[in-house]
Amino acid sequence: MNKTIYLAGGCFWGTQKYMDQLKAVCETEVGFANGITENPSYEEVCHNNTGHAETVRVVYDDEQISLEDLIRYYFRSINPTSVNQQGNDKGSQYRTGIYYTQEEQRSLIEGVLKELATHYDKPIAVECLPLQNFYPAEEYHQKYLEKNPQGYCHLDPSLFKAE
Repeated sequence: MNKTIYLAGGCFWGTQKYMDQLKAVCETEVGFANGITENPSYEEVCHNNTGHAETVRVVYDDEQISLEDLIRYYFRSINPTSVNQQGNDKGSQYRTGIYYTQEEQRSLIEGVLKELATHYDKPIAVECLPLQNFYPAEEYHQKYLEKNPQGYCHLDPSLFKAE
């Protein structure tokens, strides 16, 4: 059965490409989540005053992968202790977060975050919040690194080898 989770992992281009390679992931879409501006543009979000995080909507088959394991994969692609920064990308729009749509997802997410926190010396900075809103980014951002293989990405290229 397909389920949906929203993952903010810094620049959404790399997060989308990373998630797309997982066999259990059926669909992804980049956009902006949990901000105060309705239907923001990329330019508006870049000015750091909308409250939105660059986020990827991830639809996955929970018969092939559990939410907990999906989050473990997500953690491979982020620095979970960094606040408002991933790689060279700085600003609140690059914060990390897991945004859920069903209350029962919260306890699963909190459990795996607690487990993963034991692997770090600093506190985990990943938000775990209900999804308030999600607005798809402009079309040129969708599958950006597929369209622009030499495009900027803060992720280590070794992460783009299918699991």
